[in-house]
Amino acid sequence: MEIQILTDRYPELAVCGADIVKAYEKMLAVYENGGKMLFCGNGGSAADSEHIVGELMKGFLLKRPPLQADRDAFAAMFPEDADYFADCLQRGIPAVSLVSHSAVQTAYNNDVAADMVFAQQVYAGGRKGDLVMGITTSGNSKNVVNAMKVAKAMGLVTIGLTGAKESKLSAICDVTIRVPETETYKVQELHLPVYHWLCAALEDAAFGADEK
Repeated sequence: MEIQILTDRYPELAVCGADIVKAYEKMLAVYENGGKMLFCGNGGSAADSEHIVGELMKGFLLKRPPLQADRDAFAAMFPEDADYFADCLQRGIPAVSLVSHSAVQTAYNNDVAADMVFAQQVYAGGRKGDLVMGITTSGNSKNVVNAMKVAKAMGLVTIGLTGAKESKLSAICDVTIRVPETETYKVQELHLPVYHWLCAALEDAAFGADEK
């Protein structure tokens, strides 16, 4: 999927178009190599983390039906359910929203250190070959920055999604997409089309050939 599809609709994003493509390429490589993607952020960026995972783990623009081998496995073990499973299930891109684990977060925030809550989840659940995307409009949210430091030290791929300014995150990440705004809500308004394009492009690369 061409980046021009995005930049034609949002011309201001042309300034970070090359970094968006780099992020896509790294995300695709992680998927193709069997890794998973972890997402974190605070407030509106927490909601964005969950939104992204929702687009990756199920059909977004495509239906992503199960492979025939999977259909055969359902039929062999549970023939009475096989058609229903085949009709309902959609292939996904493995992704985890680190903001969604309330029991872990509240326990860790209370017992240890709130600014390390995402870092702990990366440390416990991340493996080399996985990817972490940190979303922060300032690029300086401490719990996100700490997560990316741990990810970097562990050899995970690191992508930042921030506003226009240089930041602690942009100094750490393999790729940082810096959308050309600095006011929080305006940054968030540009984050959405960026990650929608990333999700659509990943989906097309992973599953598009099956639907052509």
